[in-house]
Amino acid sequence: MQPDLIGLEITKGELRRLTGFKPDQVSQTSTMKNREQRMKFLRGELLVVFVVTAIIVGVAYAFIILPTMGSSPMVGIILFIVVLVAVVAGRSLWRRLTFPKTLTTLLNEVEKYHRVIKEIDLHDQQAAENSINDREKVVEALQLVREDLVQALKTERILRDNKKSRVNNQDLIANNLTNLQTLQVSDRAGKYAQLLNQALQIAFAVEAEIGKLQSRL
Repeated sequence: MQPDLIGLEITKGELRRLTGFKPDQVSQTSTMKNREQRMKFLRGELLVVFVVTAIIVGVAYAFIILPTMGSSPMVGIILFIVVLVAVVAGRSLWRRLTFPKTLTTLLNEVEKYHRVIKEIDLHDQQAAENSINDREKVVEALQLVREDLVQALKTERILRDNKKSRVNNQDLIANNLTNLQTLQVSDRAGKYAQLLNQALQIAFAVEAEIGKLQSRL
């Protein structure tokens, strides 16, 4: 990968600093589409659910059921099912409260952004001839998108961590969508035109999320 593309990447470490979470903690589009990642995510969730359920049921059975009702396998099974359902529901509610929809949406846009970078890298390796100027335009567009993504993630965390405090509007800087729309490539039917359009679509999505964040001020 070319150095200019490496510099565009938003690393997992940077995402963790921006959001306060490991990216893998948040259920994202690519995670659900990729079979291997989806299974890994679901296995982790199931493990947490069963461990929590087993602990609750074990404590309840040992200190409540046995002293009052004696040994009763059927009661234990019913208790396990009830607690399992409650833990799953509680876990689902916790995820919705902990990982707001805006955060999930922005992280999904980060994934799309990284896919565009990978497509440029692939094009660099495969194309016999490249338009240097068109490539520079797309890289410039991605730099602008990166700035907006980073700012949106910062703002989302500020609002999430300061729910009871008023956030200064200066924390929400103007986005780069206008500048992005002025960028043009020479071959409007070529690969770089497609990549530029993908970058623009990401910018539109980020602008929409920034608008939602501004409405919460």
